[in-house]
Amino acid sequence: MSLRLYDYVLSGNCYKVRLLAALLNVEYETVPIDYYPGGEHKQPDFLAINPAGTLPAFSAGELVLTETQAILTYLAAVHDPSRRWLPLDDPSALANVMQWLAFSGRLTDTAGRARLHDMLNRTLDVEAARRGAIDVFRELEAHLTERRFHGGIFLVSDHPTIADIACFPYVALSPDGGIDHDDFPAIKAWLYAIKSLDRFITMPGIHVLHERRQVQTGAA
Repeated sequence: MSLRLYDYVLSGNCYKVRLLAALLNVEYETVPIDYYPGGEHKQPDFLAINPAGTLPAFSAGELVLTETQAILTYLAAVHDPSRRWLPLDDPSALANVMQWLAFSGRLTDTAGRARLHDMLNRTLDVEAARRGAIDVFRELEAHLTERRFHGGIFLVSDHPTIADIACFPYVALSPDGGIDHDDFPAIKAWLYAIKSLDRFITMPGIHVLHERRQVQTGAA
């Protein structure tokens, strides 16, 4: 079955899909979408795929998915027979994974929005976004501190799940939105653990975009 990811290289949500696919060693076709500055995600050709005009979008044969967490769930359910990434045989662990998938939306709405402001010049209340991110980070820090107390490092299990992949990008990329990790040692340890996974891939292109923005705005 042909897998296709409609992708913007600097999107944290697209990166979640690329990262999980790499960790699971899943091959797929990439269709680059010029989100910024081209606005291709709002053009008719892409809207025919995803009427919401959001990224990523993902197709597997006739199946089309347009929500990031659904894409992560599909990839883990189909391409991880060990059930480590998506614990379908453990209702309690599965419910916890689903809870952290929902939590990841709060990271997108806070740290992700601050990054949109700083990286792509999006007009929004960036200070409110940063305050919200700090509040969400405190919740995450408390949970990870408790996990470490009991000998764990990942969000749900003693190994990573799609919950970790869903939450990782907008925490790892938060310095791009003016939010550092200095006050969150458990988060820093968790980020390091994910970066240390076999077949981990990073997000390219951050420095290039910074340089482009400096040229456009005359920033030093």
